[in-house]
Amino acid sequence: MEPMTTGVTANMWIAGGIMVAAYVLIFSEWIHRTLAGIIGSVVMVMAGSIGGFYTQADAVAAIDANTMFLLTGMMTLVVLLRPTGGFEYLAIRMAKLAHGSPRLLLIYLSTVVTVISLFLDNVTTVLVFAPLTVVITRMLALNPVPYLMSEALLSDTGGVATLVGDPPNVMIGSAANIDFNQFLFHMGPIILVVWLVTVVLMLYLFRSHLSQPIEETVDLDESKAITDPKALRSILISMAVVILLFFIHHHFGLFPGYVAWVGVAVALALVRPDPDVFLAQIDWPVLLFFAGLFIIVGGVEASGLLDLVGQQLGEIAQDPDDLLLTALVLMWVAALMSAIVDNIPFTVTMIPIIAHLETQGVDIMPLWWALALGVGLGGNGTHIGSTANVICVAEAERCEVPEYRISPLLWLKKGTPVMLVTLLVASAILVLFFDAYRGG
Repeated sequence: MEPMTTGVTANMWIAGGIMVAAYVLIFSEWIHRTLAGIIGSVVMVMAGSIGGFYTQADAVAAIDANTMFLLTGMMTLVVLLRPTGGFEYLAIRMAKLAHGSPRLLLIYLSTVVTVISLFLDNVTTVLVFAPLTVVITRMLALNPVPYLMSEALLSDTGGVATLVGDPPNVMIGSAANIDFNQFLFHMGPIILVVWLVTVVLMLYLFRSHLSQPIEETVDLDESKAITDPKALRSILISMAVVILLFFIHHHFGLFPGYVAWVGVAVALALVRPDPDVFLAQIDWPVLLFFAGLFIIVGGVEASGLLDLVGQQLGEIAQDPDDLLLTALVLMWVAALMSAIVDNIPFTVTMIPIIAHLETQGVDIMPLWWALALGVGLGGNGTHIGSTANVICVAEAERCEVPEYRISPLLWLKKGTPVMLVTLLVASAILVLFFDAYRGG
């Protein structure tokens, strides 16, 4: 391990200050979040170049190309699927299953999204279900906000339960040599309880939106929904290829971003759409926002600030007698950090620190589980805490109805309580069954 940084340096203050300023712009909505992300990233690179801690090459490397390609590829497939009537068909089927109950509709949609997020990346899941949810709610004259937020929160939650449900889980499993079944055995019971608590919280927090029964003002006949059966079949074949490859991509060394574009290539070959038409419908502001955010967080990481946070956590764990306290502190700090910065760089920072503690005789298994819980549940706290959150916020904005916007303040009012309550629940379970989470 490298020598520990003893305190906050000037570069850390500069990088942290730029990130805070960018976040103030994002949360205050003085300017659009995409503009704030771009301006913040440019200032971060400029300050880093002058200060000697962050170069232009570092900024380019900080952009997670795999995530960007995954987002762009799945957005393209969704854009190609929209004109076929496939979303309308599924929307009508889901609406009929709800039997006029907004609460049942929320539970059904959230359950499906959660189950899929156990096995597929939650970003992919939400990219498909967010536009479907908007179609359903608009068709039934419902406000889509409760449904979109529930899907984002529960896809984040569900992804924590399995080794492949969230990118940090893959990194933790690789570093700690944890297999799929072991991960599910330890995380599954906690996440099941947390999931139930989250569903109840969403039903309560949005009770005013869910109190009135659905008034079916349109003819819900799914047989009339599909407008282009041939294109629909072609795109479904493409998406089936993508889903199949998502299950086995790690065995062949394929990146999820590449897998998404395999599906896009198949769809383009079969459907042959006009590029000017479908490319114009991709949500480029969301992609630019993520690129800017990656660069900003990369600057904070390059300044050493994330390392300092990790080192301070490592010092707490020096006493094996405080292992439970260390696990709880790690979980909460990881959650709070993941609500502010992307959970991947924080996970990367913590992995070598936790691994080093094992050489000092510390039982680090509880720390791996605490880290997975913290970075997974923490993203629910803010509208930019996870990629799934941003996608749902952007999908609500596409409706162009003021009442349907998910503002940063609204997310803080609904999402932050969910994050805090679920962390308390996870903490209680960890305390009660701590021996089950210790190493052999």
